[in-house]
Amino acid sequence: MDLEVTHDKEYQQFTIEMGGDDAELAYATPEQNVLDFQHTYVPESARGKGVANKLIAEGLRYAEENGHCVIASCPAVAKYIERHPEHQKLLKQE
Repeated sequence: MDLEVTHDKEYQQFTIEMGGDDAELAYATPEQNVLDFQHTYVPESARGKGVANKLIAEGLRYAEENGHCVIASCPAVAKYIERHPEHQKLLKQE
């Protein structure tokens, strides 16, 4: 499955077109240089195929390349970061 992630800054989300029911990773910007990943959605028919991981990896890559730290409000993002400790450095320190 060829998965192309697009980033829409206006709507604050990363998406993968899935033919009508798109997969998305939504975020908020509660403060400057902070991305709060709040919600991940993958259509039922595409679950278990790495779609969420692709979205999350792209979101984290974007955050790192642009000097943002992240808040993992979405449980899927928190679990991804737990499984990929190289991304823990991006977590916003309280």
